[in-house]
Amino acid sequence: MAIPEEVILEIKYRNDIESVISPYVSLKRAGKNLKGLCPFHNEKTPSFTVYPENGSFYCFGCGVGGDIFTFTKTIENLDYIEAVKLLAERSGVTIPENGYDDSIQKLKKTILDINRETARFYNNYLMSSNGKWAYDYYTDRGLMPGTIKRFGLGAAPDSWDALLKYLKSLGFSEWEMEQANVISKSANTGRYYDRFRNRLMFPVINLRGNVIAFSGRARPGEEKSAKYINTSDTLVYKKSQNLFGINLAKNDCADNIILVEGNMDVISLHQAGFTNTVAPLGTAFTEEQARLLSRYTKEIIVTLDSDAAGQKAVMRALQTMKDINIPIRVLVLPECKDPDEYIKKHGAGRFRKLLEGATGEIEYRLIKAAEGIDLTGDEGRLKYLNAASELLASVDDAIAVDMYVGRLSEKYGVSKTALIHKIEEIRKKNIRSTYRKEIKEIVAPKFDKRDVNPERRNNVSAVAAEENFLAVLLQHPNLFETAYELLKPEQMVTNLNRKIYSVLINAMNSGKQVDISLFGEEFNASEMGYITMLQNSAKAEKNQKEVLKDCVAGILKQNILNASKQNRDMTNDEWLEHMRNIRNIKKENRE
Repeated sequence: MAIPEEVILEIKYRNDIESVISPYVSLKRAGKNLKGLCPFHNEKTPSFTVYPENGSFYCFGCGVGGDIFTFTKTIENLDYIEAVKLLAERSGVTIPENGYDDSIQKLKKTILDINRETARFYNNYLMSSNGKWAYDYYTDRGLMPGTIKRFGLGAAPDSWDALLKYLKSLGFSEWEMEQANVISKSANTGRYYDRFRNRLMFPVINLRGNVIAFSGRARPGEEKSAKYINTSDTLVYKKSQNLFGINLAKNDCADNIILVEGNMDVISLHQAGFTNTVAPLGTAFTEEQARLLSRYTKEIIVTLDSDAAGQKAVMRALQTMKDINIPIRVLVLPECKDPDEYIKKHGAGRFRKLLEGATGEIEYRLIKAAEGIDLTGDEGRLKYLNAASELLASVDDAIAVDMYVGRLSEKYGVSKTALIHKIEEIRKKNIRSTYRKEIKEIVAPKFDKRDVNPERRNNVSAVAAEENFLAVLLQHPNLFETAYELLKPEQMVTNLNRKIYSVLINAMNSGKQVDISLFGEEFNASEMGYITMLQNSAKAEKNQKEVLKDCVAGILKQNILNASKQNRDMTNDEWLEHMRNIRNIKKENRE
């Protein structure tokens, strides 16, 4: 059962769309609407539009759209009901317990309960005499008792079913535990067993303070199996969208946030006072993680391991963060593999000074571009200057380019004019390449109506008529009776538009208010964008009934054509019946 309409409308009334979106997007007034850079895809020119008049938003770049619930659901990686509940909590609205089908929410809550009890189980084992080996490891690594408690660290016993038995005693089923990914099922025997055994355990906690996953490190000296085992994606956890330590760092990262590679680096730096530190979760740094960080800080300082793999990770991270419009610096650690080692050797004071002198992204890239090139000879210097020019050609900041051109000119004895000419030459080439790419995307765009409604390709004119029909109805719901007399849902040519029309009809027959929120629970973000686009398209202020009639004529014409394609398989009687139907439709439309 859906959440009652009056509750949805009350939540919308108490959460105006600008106040919901503005913490995530910098919005600027554009007439009666608001515009900003879309938080769901990379762009330099704002195409994300908010329509305060009807409480909707739409991105003309990626096609995502909807209302406050769609936005919250997408930006916070929630399902529809969770988004509604979150906005209800923020605004003090109570949702009736029997107002909706909450089976998925109940399972998510159960998984979170299992994770909480699992974290408690691992911590209790750590603090017991049997877990002394793990406690000694943490303290030998320099961790204080307060730090161990703050991060909820633990250890998994060397047992196949200790956790399973504990969770069973609390009333959880094996199936629920499997959904939480704390136990696994043997393909050979069909028996369940603990997923984490004989490991140091690091709980992953989300922005709301819930334990959503675990990272397990093999017991020191017993790394024969995988060094790390991590929770797989579940209903409450997506590793590409979360960060270790973000629950603590979010409160202390307004100026900058430090990105490191491992859990122990995060914990060690937090203990040393750098509580604005986070790390990816057993995967390469992702665009989703970059966007998450950009919502909480003004600058990201990348501090990954100094070995070859770590430096490759730095370059990948820089590439990932390239288009999120946030300043980036890189911290290079001298003579130490990682931040944890540096803190232990040199202390927090020295590390803080390193942070203050962290290299800017451009300078770091220029330094890396010189690696492997013999700069003592003319050929090597020429190769490097060409690589440096290629790099600077991609930089939009004219002052930064001029500054680095000056440094390169002075260091390598080449005139600034020659370097600038080379950079401009590369830039023009890149512009031509970009232009060709954009033309290609215009011809075959990544997102257009056809992606949301694939049936459009074979029914272009009919779908255009359907869209105009729905747009008029969304903008002028008082025409419902007229529309329904002209066209029934089953006469729509495409499934998506048929579904949208059916929702509208059901809503109107039930006396519900026509609002974008009618569609939130049943349609995904792209489909919501499609509906929002129709709702905010150019309005037919005059002769709306005539517009509806014209649209219906186009839709029915396509119905006739589609039916005619199947005529070969009709019997004589079916053919006669079909022709009578066509004549009746034409007659009704004329009237």
